Amino acid sequence: MLKSAYPYYLANQAVYANQDLVVTDKYTGAIATRVALANASVIDQAIAAAVQAQAPMAKMAAYERQQVLDHCVLRFRERAEELAQSLCIEAGKPIKDARGEVTRLIDTFRIAAEECTRIHGETISLDISPRAKGYRGMTKRVPIGACSFISPFNFPLNLAAHKVAPAIAAGCPFILKPASFTPIGALIIGEVLAETALPVGAFSILPCARDGADLFTTDERLKLLSFTGSPEVGWQLKAKAGKKKVTLELGGNAACIVDADANIDDAVQRLVFGAFYQSGQSCISVQRILIHASIYETVKAKLVAATQTLVMGNPQDENTFIGPMISVKEAERLQSWIIEAVDQGASLLCGGQREGAMLAATLLENVPETVSLYTEEAFGPAAILSSFTDFDEALAQVNDSRFGLQAGIFTRDLYKAHKAWDTLEVGGVVIGDVPSWRVDHMPYGGVKDSGLGREGIRYAIEDMTEIRLLVVREAP
Repeated sequence: MLKSAYPYYLANQAVYANQDLVVTDKYTGAIATRVALANASVIDQAIAAAVQAQAPMAKMAAYERQQVLDHCVLRFRERAEELAQSLCIEAGKPIKDARGEVTRLIDTFRIAAEECTRIHGETISLDISPRAKGYRGMTKRVPIGACSFISPFNFPLNLAAHKVAPAIAAGCPFILKPASFTPIGALIIGEVLAETALPVGAFSILPCARDGADLFTTDERLKLLSFTGSPEVGWQLKAKAGKKKVTLELGGNAACIVDADANIDDAVQRLVFGAFYQSGQSCISVQRILIHASIYETVKAKLVAATQTLVMGNPQDENTFIGPMISVKEAERLQSWIIEAVDQGASLLCGGQREGAMLAATLLENVPETVSLYTEEAFGPAAILSSFTDFDEALAQVNDSRFGLQAGIFTRDLYKAHKAWDTLEVGGVVIGDVPSWRVDHMPYGGVKDSGLGREGIRYAIEDMTEIRLLVVREAP
């Protein structure tokens, strides 16, 4: 069960300033808890504290930062079921998915604990011409400074962890704005961080209203903004961010190709998971499924049959696969897209019905390329099927999107796999599985409207550090 009230964290300290943010149980709609909401003055204080913490954070030895991260791993393991239950309530995430996210949270901090002792520099041969004879160069990475993080509602633990853990590993103080729908996971991370010996001001975790969070983006004392969320908001923030470095993990419209030589039963199992796990509320959930014409009818029939067996209901139930979407408004939005597609000539194969925030797992075919369900990010339990005969044309169809996060290819042809890797305009290509697959140390991010930069601990550390050069001239 959740506590009756949660604080925000200002300069490492819990502050029960108010109970202005109401957090609901996404399945029942009942009030689950209340959270302290930070205002602009508090955010300003947090930034000032983070700036003061820059020097002591940078001076922490690698083993000291590692000890902080190791403590988090230990405590997250001890509190794993509490964390999973909080996700189940505040995000409506089916309990099995919630436990999976807690596992990934632990993995992310564990990887960061390893990487904080591997932030290497290099030596450079400078004597490329006679004028540089006798000079030697070397580089090291130094923390960029105070960082600003904005995390989304769909993975409240792990996507916050992908910002927090590398920041600690790199030696960067930070302020974090968790999503107002789902702040509890981030606040539990804050509770654990408060148990450590991090310098005062090293972290602040501040739920706040969107209109009061402008300082997260515009304040020039902050040296990096890392945002995960919608493309519309992300690119707006980048335009307002000024001189600071910006990394964006934005939306997707992930496609998956099932070629003629695919293992059909395996592909169907993975496609159903990739399209509908945590009610499709993932930026790499399978949205467009391109199936070779020779196996199209077989794959379609198996996909529909498997989708219709998914249990929809209370996320606390161990058998539930489809829980509520984050809000009734979001469920209404996606259902309207499904209705639009059908009105424009698409065929509804299964699903489409809605009750409150619950939307049944939905498959469609013959979806026009002009409707929202085809061109935009569904971010819910809906996927569309189409057929192809030429592999190159299928690759071109995958690329026909303003998004480019990840793509999946079911093929046993090595040459086609390499062609997909060379051709697809995405941040990652997954062969033999769905684009929804991610391990937390791999470089993860997109191109086009899907974002800028890469997550994955080592890659995030690179963004959170700067290269500092040392040149040494030999004595004459």
